[in-house]
Amino acid sequence: MPKVINPVDISKEENEAKKDYFDRHTPHVYCESKAKKAEKFTVKVTMGKDYPHPDDHDHYIQYVQLWNRQTMLAEATFTAGALGNMAGHVEVDFNIVPTVSMKLSAMSYCTKHGLWQSEDVEVSVE
Repeated sequence: MPKVINPVDISKEENEAKKDYFDRHTPHVYCESKAKKAEKFTVKVTMGKDYPHPDDHDHYIQYVQLWNRQTMLAEATFTAGALGNMAGHVEVDFNIVPTVSMKLSAMSYCTKHGLWQSEDVEVSVE
């Protein structure tokens, strides 16, 4: 089982290289805090905020997954070159149809630096 790297508060880091490393690999979940039961709900997952991730033949984001607690809801896979072989921010919009309140998180896999997890985002379903 690969090691899962959890998010850290990079604002506390003083080493710029460490900030770069954590930022470019950490997925972030963006969505509304409330959803309507049985209606389409959009969840955006982005990789990093300030530092772009490489898109090389041996170093790229291979997949991004959306989880509700222990249940995987969706996955997007990528191949090397999906960002035009240029460093960038992977972004994925997942459209799901919730039926119960959720605790969403994202997982992403870098082919060079392993598996990374986002912070949890609570969503109530009415």
